[in-house]
Amino acid sequence: MENDFEKLFTRGVAEVIVREELLQKLRSGRQLRLKLGFDPSKPDLHVGHAVVLRKIRRFQDLGHQVVLIVGDWTAQIGDPSGRDESRHMLTPEEVQENAQTYMEQFFIIVDQEHTEVRWQSEWFDRFTLADVYNLTSRFTLAQMMQHETFRNRYDEGRPLSLMELLYPVLQAYDSVAVEADVEFGGTDQKFNILTGRELQAALGLSPQDVFLCPLLAGTDGRKMSKSFGNTIDLTMPPEEMYGRLMSIDDQAMLDYFDLATEIPERELAAMRQALAAGEAHPMELKKRMGREIVTMFHGENAAREAEAEFERVFQKGQTPSEIPLWAIREPTPLDRLLRDSNTVPSASQARRLILQGAVSIDGDVVTDPKVAIEPRPGKAYLIRVGKRRFLQVTSAQA
Repeated sequence: MENDFEKLFTRGVAEVIVREELLQKLRSGRQLRLKLGFDPSKPDLHVGHAVVLRKIRRFQDLGHQVVLIVGDWTAQIGDPSGRDESRHMLTPEEVQENAQTYMEQFFIIVDQEHTEVRWQSEWFDRFTLADVYNLTSRFTLAQMMQHETFRNRYDEGRPLSLMELLYPVLQAYDSVAVEADVEFGGTDQKFNILTGRELQAALGLSPQDVFLCPLLAGTDGRKMSKSFGNTIDLTMPPEEMYGRLMSIDDQAMLDYFDLATEIPERELAAMRQALAAGEAHPMELKKRMGREIVTMFHGENAAREAEAEFERVFQKGQTPSEIPLWAIREPTPLDRLLRDSNTVPSASQARRLILQGAVSIDGDVVTDPKVAIEPRPGKAYLIRVGKRRFLQVTSAQA
């Protein structure tokens, strides 16, 4: 068991507060309550989330209890960590819908039978104004302003609402409500999780330990986040997931091997050495990384097929084996066509891509967003947007 404990701390770990305390809890043989909270402000989970989920599953496999907190209250505020501006409040209906999708994806990795799901409304629905006064009296404004996001926004004169200052306090009370022994999260959650530890101690409870996992870079090099549109989602089709994995920077590739795959440590060390010595081709290693991660969520056959499609389209310059089809009845401006067909999220983004020369029709680059695509009976147009998006446009039958 001691060897199992050590493995928990050697990979996919950024910081543990306090390591020796947590080791003592593990050695005691007591079943620990492992808290992981989420705000269903967005419905989809991505490979970055999976770093924490896979770690918590390791603890779960040793017999410990996962307590999943559905932040149906805090989601309506929106986690301010790392945000330059306030996030709009969600409706209860939006929160419920996002939460259901989130949990379906959460249990792709975490064992549902050994997970206790709790909703914040269980305790916050009963809160009175006196309870709010009592809770907020445990913290000072100076403590809250140690939060980097809050401090930066205040120093730069950008809006910072009292509602946002409540976010860490509410998350902290979750730890009290569920009697958490350990709370898990990414490094961007350090302040919030430590606030929970402080509140438990202030109330005379045993303070939770803090287990922080590294953040995975997204496709643009920034922290993987829905807000940045740079995610690799767990439920993406295999071809799209593989293609996005191939787009990450070579410098981030080893982090993906380390945090998002089960490649043995010895093999990972050999990869690092071979890359440093120029003895390994980055693309070949990246393709293996793509196969490993796609296999984890879609199976080996799907991963092989996704790789073959990537090689055919992006390395050999051929068109995909399956291309979405869109039919038109009348001349349609190109930017509107790309939006209506869901090839891009909005007409403004379509216009930007067209003006940048990222859109071609039948192999010819088009730079006029308002060029009219005429119905062409008997022959489809092939539209390409960037490197990965294709669309066939046909004439609708009268």
